[in-house]
Amino acid sequence: MTELNQNNYSAQSVDWFEKHFKLITLIPAILFFLILTVAPTIELIRMAGQHISFVDREMVRVPALIDNFQQFLSDRIYRAVLLNTIIFVFSSTVLELLFGFALALLVSEIVRARNVVRTLCLLPILMPPVAIGNMWRLMYDPDFGVIGNFILTQIGFGAYALLGDPATALAAVVAVDVWHWTPFVFIILLAGIESLPQDVLEASRADGASYWQRLRFIVIPLMWPALLVAFIFRSIFAFKVFDQIFLLTSGGPGLKTEVLSLHVYKVYFQQHQLGYGAFIALVTIAIIIAYLGVMMLVQHRLKKATQ
Repeated sequence: MTELNQNNYSAQSVDWFEKHFKLITLIPAILFFLILTVAPTIELIRMAGQHISFVDREMVRVPALIDNFQQFLSDRIYRAVLLNTIIFVFSSTVLELLFGFALALLVSEIVRARNVVRTLCLLPILMPPVAIGNMWRLMYDPDFGVIGNFILTQIGFGAYALLGDPATALAAVVAVDVWHWTPFVFIILLAGIESLPQDVLEASRADGASYWQRLRFIVIPLMWPALLVAFIFRSIFAFKVFDQIFLLTSGGPGLKTEVLSLHVYKVYFQQHQLGYGAFIALVTIAIIIAYLGVMMLVQHRLKKATQ
């Protein structure tokens, strides 16, 4: 009888383990997520309502939520930086979509050596941002840079500090971002183009439709989901840009190229306003989440409209 009970217990244990196996395998990932995401977020929220200073090598925390909020309302620098970020995000993302889509269309027409061409197009995104920042800073140099000196001199403008002029600095930074991230958009859109129904395209060719007619009335309407996904992902990444701008201009001249992530870094690590830095970091996260929510709503409505 005892042996029968043990067998029943073992069978029940095996059944329970098999039933909850998927949940059990998720436990390490859940713990990893809690430790690296939830716990820091809770600490960030806690710091956002405090004024933090160091006295005799000890951290002193004083409640200051209202003070941080009032400082934020009167912070003109944050508003200027937010405007820079919006200009940077939308100008770079739109240009990357245009160049990435054009490049995807060109590569999709190539028959021979398509894989080689695709690999070459992806090279910029494989380079580390630190290398890209230093490389383009040298290229923009007005004394010996390929762009800042040689090319501008050849076309009649003369040597020019593109990164040092408030009128051109942001555009120069956007150009670097476009060069770096266009391959990311390209690979998404190329996958979308290659997944288009070939029978529809062949039927349009048989009906005598020109290339531009097929592009306007077939390719672009069918590519809207892929275009929107590429726009959402790339714009979110652009909101978080830090390393390239830090290496190229450090936010200068003045505040002309300073973006939100760089501003939070300066407030937190250079000005040592830990509480206020955490507060504006939370505001920045809230802005990105709100933007993501709007984009998801647009994607949902577009999906319903195309069904």
